[in-house]
Amino acid sequence: MTPSLARLARPFLAALALATLAAGCGFHLRGPQPLAFATAYVGASQYSELGMALRRQIALSGATKIEEDAKAADVQLQILSNKRTREILSLTATGKVREYELGQTLRFRLVDRDNKELIPPTSLSVRREYTFSDEMILGKSQEEELLYRDMESDLVGQLMRRLVAWRPEQPSEPQPEQPSEPPSEQP
Repeated sequence: MTPSLARLARPFLAALALATLAAGCGFHLRGPQPLAFATAYVGASQYSELGMALRRQIALSGATKIEEDAKAADVQLQILSNKRTREILSLTATGKVREYELGQTLRFRLVDRDNKELIPPTSLSVRREYTFSDEMILGKSQEEELLYRDMESDLVGQLMRRLVAWRPEQPSEPQPEQPSEPPSEQP
């Protein structure tokens, strides 16, 4: 084998060894996670970015179907609020904005057909910082919009992890009573 071919083969062999090791330890990419309900109603407009993202993620989770009628669904995902914030973090010496902090907070709850709370009202929040420049106002406004989209995607992921983790309560089985042993007498 020529020295240049050997030099090219080393990274390939290292990658192959790493892939074999990762496969051997049981590692696999996280795929769709099944939800504990067959049908769901999403209380967000199907035309909003949030509503579309939630519907898509729930549909991709496996066997859960989106219902457009809240009464026909096993559960209702109610979006209580979805707020965006923008705060000044720092100013230049001349009083112009140098940095902003963007925030987004999503409040939701999950209820069943009888309006019984399965997941109580829960808030999820994300924050991002970015530098601002008056000379690049168009680019910075596009950056801000991209950051908001990224934050919304992050919130949808957090919400989906909460939905995946939720499991219906199992009725507890009564425990058989253990006969109590009389105290042993010591002579």
